[in-house]
Order: sequence, then structure tokens, then C-alpha cells
Amino acid sequence: MILFPAIDLKDGACVRLLRGEMDKATVFGTDPGAQARTFADAGCAWIHVVDLNGAFAGRPVNAAAVEAILAAVDVPVQLGGGIRDLATVGMWLDKGVRRVILGTVALRDPDLVKEACRLHPGRIAVGIDARGGYVAVEGWAETSSITALDLALKFEDAGVAAIIYTDIERDGALAGPNVEATAALARRIRTPVIASGGVSSLDDLRALKAVADSGIAGVISGRALYDGRIDLREALRVLEG
Repeated sequence: MILFPAIDLKDGACVRLLRGEMDKATVFGTDPGAQARTFADAGCAWIHVVDLNGAFAGRPVNAAAVEAILAAVDVPVQLGGGIRDLATVGMWLDKGVRRVILGTVALRDPDLVKEACRLHPGRIAVGIDARGGYVAVEGWAETSSITALDLALKFEDAGVAAIIYTDIERDGALAGPNVEATAALARRIRTPVIASGGVSSLDDLRALKAVADSGIAGVISGRALYDGRIDLREALRVLEG
């Protein structure tokens, strides 16, 4: 199981939000490139990056910070936030992002996601952020009437590299991941699932690894890595062991 350490970008800084609330941001660093190097040097195989301002604006906002991360490390980077059209997808892939995450547009325009998968095989992921089981979009500011499972099923034959499933109520709250809901989703689809939201301890990682056979291929962790609740190298041993 792959550990994806998270770098969430707000106004050029590395932050973590509490349940997706932009006014509840904790700043953990002002040098995204240096933070990325720390993760890579510890042995992380991927880095997960989100342009939080971009998610609300509907366009890239923290481009300079993302580019600093890409310049700082050789490990693959997956990026989400504010990517709403094929031109922006292509732009980021050309700049060196390995995998682009499409979230709001996956709900608004599923055909665009399918076309992106056709144009860029293996390099498109879909981010499904759920509140109470229903998909939230526009930087989590709006909750839709479609379930996470129904949205995931739309892309089963599209060639999506992964579904990144976030339980918003757990995100940044250190309350533990929603293992049951994540595993239930993974069992219903063929696309690999990456778990996100609430990871606060090595036991949380062990709980996710215990249900890896459901189709959970990775886990994203942010706040717990920054505040020391999880030792990064030990986390890698747990998930790789």
C-alpha cells in the first residue's frame, strides 16, 4: 500500500484545513519545495499536492508553489485543485505532474474526464470527496445529490488510474479514517481506491492495510505527519511490510 504524504497549498504555504474549512487553516511551512524534499528523502514514493485556492477559484492559483515542488523532487507528484478543463490538464502534465486529479469537473462534466483519460492514459485520477456519503464539490463548499459510489461507477470503463476518496468529516480532524466506507466503495468498483481523511496514527494505517484486499491501494496523510503523531519512516514500514 502506497503512502501519499499531502502538501495542501493555500496562499503559497503548506497548510492543513479542518474539515475543508478555508478559515480553519493551520500553516505548517512556507517552503513547499523543502517540504516535498523532506518527504522524498524519507523514502516516499509519491507526493499528493492540492491547490486549495484553486479548488475554490476553479483555476490554478498556487502554480509557483507547485512548480517549486516539481523542481525539488524526482518522485512522482499527483495534483488536484482547480483543474477544470483539458488545457489545464495538459499544462500540468507537460510541466511534470505525473497524475492529475479531477474532482468538481468529474461531477459536472464526466465526459471531460473520460476524454482526459483517453488523451492521457494512466495519468488521470478522480477525486471523490464525500459528506455523509454524498459528493461535495467547489472546494467542498457545495454538497450534491449524487452518492460517492454512483459517481465512481460512471468511470469504471474510462481508464481512471485511481479514485481518491475523502471523507470530509474526518479530514484534518485526526478522528481516524472511515475505513468501513472506504473499503465498501473499493469492493464495489474495479478502479483502485486511495483513502484520504482522518488518518491520525499508525493503527489507522494498519486498519487500512488490513482491508487492502478490498481494493484500497494507497492512503493520504497530512496533519498527522506534520504534527508528529505519525513517524513518516515508521508509517512507510507499516504500509510496505
